Amino acid sequence: MADHIKLQSLLEELLESDNVYYKPPESAKMHYPAIRYSKKTITTKYANDANYSTRDCYELTVIAKLPDHPIIKKLLALPYCSYDRSYVADNLNHDVLIIYY
Repeated sequence: MADHIKLQSLLEELLESDNVYYKPPESAKMHYPAIRYSKKTITTKYANDANYSTRDCYELTVIAKLPDHPIIKKLLALPYCSYDRSYVADNLNHDVLIIYY
């Protein structure tokens, strides 16, 4: 199973909704509050001149009408998750987090 599918399930469970979108197209009609996410990079650790381990890095964007949505604290409680930035667009609050999963 792909890592993003496991992450999708976890995000839906934490949000308590299926408003979780992996790389949605611009034409997708999103319902809020929502989490939009995509793979940002893959980190690789090397040992003994070989690839030792890899971990996918995802950028999560929590989109909600109200600022400081409670899902942000739940996400920050996850291992390897950190807060990046926030902004407002189209009268919606966007909080961007980074997670290695």
